[in-house]
Amino acid sequence: MSNVTFFDTIEPLSAKIKEIVQRHNAVFIICDENTEKHCLPLISGAFEKGYIISVKSGEQHKNLESCTMIWSLLTKQMADRNALIINLGGGVICDMGGFAASCYKRGIDFVHIPTTLLAMVDASVGGKTGIDFDGYKNQVGVFREAVEVLMYPVFFGTLEERQIRSGMAEVIKHYLIADADAFDEVSKKGVLLPDRPLIAKAIRIKSQFVDADPLEKNIRKALNFGHTIGHALESHYLDSATPMLHGEAVAIGMAVETIISNKLELLTSDKAQEILTVLKTNFNLKPLPQADIDAVISLTAQDKKNAGQERKLVLLTDIGSYRIDVDVDIETMRDACIWYNNGM
Repeated sequence: MSNVTFFDTIEPLSAKIKEIVQRHNAVFIICDENTEKHCLPLISGAFEKGYIISVKSGEQHKNLESCTMIWSLLTKQMADRNALIINLGGGVICDMGGFAASCYKRGIDFVHIPTTLLAMVDASVGGKTGIDFDGYKNQVGVFREAVEVLMYPVFFGTLEERQIRSGMAEVIKHYLIADADAFDEVSKKGVLLPDRPLIAKAIRIKSQFVDADPLEKNIRKALNFGHTIGHALESHYLDSATPMLHGEAVAIGMAVETIISNKLELLTSDKAQEILTVLKTNFNLKPLPQADIDAVISLTAQDKKNAGQERKLVLLTDIGSYRIDVDVDIETMRDACIWYNNGM
């Protein structure tokens, strides 16, 4: 967490931004219409001169077309390799802005200022950047760390309850793979009042996995618990009238993959039920339309943990422990989705 700093008030945050900006000869702030309106005015005094790049909000805009627009603007403004990109936004902005910065002139510095809980505990930490491509989630991207990640929890005041729940899905995931006590704590408190210690603990857990395995060759894969099904759900509903938020999809993914963990006798029924109860209590776990199940499972073939034709999942062996690279066949996934529907 050496590049992660929390700020309780705006003055030290602005001072830190000024310090970083002074080391670069141009600064570009990537935001969307929401963060441009609600968040940028709070830190605008930190920039003597900054170019605002506004992209449309939503996962459906985390694509190559948006990156092309960013690169074109950087090129027109004669941005060189000493330029700086500041990503002011949620997971979409952090993922895509980091990717755009990593590719432009083979890489320029970027800073994340996450404005959602999800971005704070997930997208801004760990050096994963990327965009969706051909309907698949995070299909194209690179590993590259932000030079700084500046956390200002006051931005939570702009979030709807749905966004808070989405972010807390990733927090709970961190606890399920690595911290049984923290899982117990948040299950008693509920997910709508995330405090700084809970957030910092989740970030610390992720950072430990990233530091041990930066390029996700081994144990960092554990951070993908719930994501094999979750990413497939996101991809399937990406262009629908009501696309899922990342955390909403991951919450369902964690439920289905908890069921698979139990069906494969890695996780006891008592522990599985405890996890499912917490997920059901805290998240709006919608049933999966029967007609969509096969399409969702088909999309898991593109999961980045797979090896050839084998689908490799992260499963739980207990609350706070896991197993990576577990082979799971299509029928087991389908049965788990049906069981999930019946149990919800």
